[in-house]
Amino acid sequence: MLPTDDRTAWRHFAWFMLIALLVLAAGIGLRDPWPPDEPRFALVAKQMLASGQWLFPHRGMELYSDKPPMLMWTEAAWMWLTGGWRGAFLLTSLFSGLGTLALTWYLGRRLWDARVGLYAATIVLMSMPFIDVIRHAQIDPLNLFWITLGNTGILLHCLRGPNWRLYWLGCFAAGLGVITKGVGVIALLMLIPYAVYRARAWPGVLQTRGDGWRWAGGALAFLVGIALWVGPMLTAAYGLRTPEYLAYVNDILFRQTAQRYADSWQHQEAPWFFLVVILRGWLPTWLLIPVLVPRWREALRLREPRVWMPLAWCVLVLVFFSIPKGKREIYILPMLPMLALAMAPYVVDMMKTRWLPKVAFWLTVACGIVFTGAGTWAYKAAPKAARRIAEGYDLAGHGEALWVWVIAVGIGFFVAAAVFRPRRGVGALLCGMAIGWVVWPLGTYPLLNANQSTRQVMADADAAIGPDGQMALVAWREENLLQAKRPVVEFGFARDGAAQLADARAWQAADPAHRYIFLNDDAMDSCVVPAKVKELGTANRVRFVLLAADASVPGCTPVGTAR
Repeated sequence: MLPTDDRTAWRHFAWFMLIALLVLAAGIGLRDPWPPDEPRFALVAKQMLASGQWLFPHRGMELYSDKPPMLMWTEAAWMWLTGGWRGAFLLTSLFSGLGTLALTWYLGRRLWDARVGLYAATIVLMSMPFIDVIRHAQIDPLNLFWITLGNTGILLHCLRGPNWRLYWLGCFAAGLGVITKGVGVIALLMLIPYAVYRARAWPGVLQTRGDGWRWAGGALAFLVGIALWVGPMLTAAYGLRTPEYLAYVNDILFRQTAQRYADSWQHQEAPWFFLVVILRGWLPTWLLIPVLVPRWREALRLREPRVWMPLAWCVLVLVFFSIPKGKREIYILPMLPMLALAMAPYVVDMMKTRWLPKVAFWLTVACGIVFTGAGTWAYKAAPKAARRIAEGYDLAGHGEALWVWVIAVGIGFFVAAAVFRPRRGVGALLCGMAIGWVVWPLGTYPLLNANQSTRQVMADADAAIGPDGQMALVAWREENLLQAKRPVVEFGFARDGAAQLADARAWQAADPAHRYIFLNDDAMDSCVVPAKVKELGTANRVRFVLLAADASVPGCTPVGTAR
């Protein structure tokens, strides 16, 4: 039987995880995949199930080599278990988020105590970028879980070891991170501060002798994780030896990894980009950092590796992703659990102060004022910004239905402030944030889904071509193929739109009475007859049209786009 303290710790953890489940799962099943990334991965997973081709992901008729297939495997598994993709596509992110929180709690509990673990997990959960990314079916939640698992195994071995199995598990998880997004290797950067602190004989750091083969076992475990997919994939690709598959190997193993890091061609930003990201988006977490700097400095003087191994790793990750020109906000998310772990021991003491609850309470009130005020202004005054947003989402009026939910979020903060009062201001802030994160998806997902997912446009296109009609997609997006109501024809995704349209017209000419071309209206060329174009409407700020056979000039050679 567990001691009373342990039973209390597990009870608190169970309640925390229940709250986390409610916050992170709110809205699942109420929407379809939304661009830019979700429809792509859901489409690839759906095609995996249909074709049985698991080693080489496909997007339509083309191989998809931008990302390894780990996320798509998991989404396909959830689709198979649940019989559909409406809610299944978000389950990997949900369980990755819950797993990350559980690992953060466990790591804090093992290194310090259960209260520190709970505070560390709470800091992660209350951070806006964490909830935002877990709410989306992207690769990053799963990548975050693997990296946190890698950090957990390495930290516990180095600071509470020796525990070679945990160390090997951590290295193996880093390998799984590589076949998830390629950057799982950053978990192994934790060994750099360990080596430095060990060389300087910091107290509490594992000192071993004659265990070189066991340390090398970590490299083997890392490579085994990578080989689970890379091994069979290379065997199949070089067995087939077609240009298509050989190009896939080159792209996924070299261009999308080493070349993308050394010579980025997308999302180019300044070297200080991530510092701006933290200041702008890591709310309210970063507000505690200035207060904690003196305590971290004292921990450095005391040579406390439980604080400075995670902190040093965060600095290394920040430097690692700041070197290449290509940067995205999501890259540094894996820092969050380790930063929370370095913050939590001191937040426990800060909770006993008078100023922190008061600051948190008035921050709660301020959030209520901002959301309620902004929502009321948009609802009543219909400013230009509100009308532009409503038009982009194809909402009625000036988006009154959307602004009601902005007001509801603000009211949630006011309710939390009224219930908890200044003496329990931290609880007020956490409760207000939780209410907001639950209310928003429950209210807005059904409101925005038809437009964001292109569900309505694809339904309208299906109705327009009639029961005997056939449809070809040109200059399409992944959500168009995913939401198609019947089998469609496509001529590649990455090909030039003009080449796709030329092939589509040749296809249409074979049966002009029954064949239609669905395309982004920006792809229309000079051969289109404007009066014959059927407008399907706007979805996700893109206008789509349908071309019957008489919507193109016979024998015309296009000389440019119509726009």
